[in-house]
Order: sequence, then C-alpha cells, then structure tokens
Amino acid sequence: MLMSVDTDLLRVLADPLRLRIVTLLARETLCTTHLIEETGARQTNLSNHLRVLREAGVVETEPCGRYTYYRLCPDVIASLADRFAELAEAARGAAATKRACL
Repeated sequence: MLMSVDTDLLRVLADPLRLRIVTLLARETLCTTHLIEETGARQTNLSNHLRVLREAGVVETEPCGRYTYYRLCPDVIASLADRFAELAEAARGAAATKRACL
C-alpha cells in the first residue's frame, strides 16, 4: 500500500538552515557552539531551528555539563527515505498507465 509522505516533516526539512543542521548532524554529534561555528547562524536563530527539529523528532539532545549536544535520529530520516522510495517505485509502475480524458 502506498503511504503518503509526512508533509509536516517535509516543511521542517525544507528550511535551508535546518537542512544544513541535519546534514552536519548526520556526520557527527555536535553542540550548539559547534553548530554556530559551522553555520554562521546567530545563537537565538539556531536555537529556534533546533527546537523545531527536536519537536519534529528529527534530532535528540544530550546534556553534557553546561552544553547540549544534538544528534540526528536516523530512523526518522530512513522512514522518510523509504516513503520516497515507495513513491518512486509506484511512479515506475504507473509510467505506462494513463487515465483517459472524458
């Protein structure tokens, strides 16, 4: 059965800065300080984007002293990838199917 893609998650990942954060966190677990250095974003802006990613379940936090580390939740990304793979497979199967106009 063809599943729909989570549009809320797509909106979360559609923001360029959030996508950059996700890309960085796919490589390693980083604290806010590292993310500020890597993205050039201001701390308040970055924190707001991290909150959105956390609420969407895309990242997890790990307190470490006075710092908070962020890591990507790979299962969320894998689930999204699976849904897109399913859509691609359905499109391959439907390439020769055409609904007649009336």
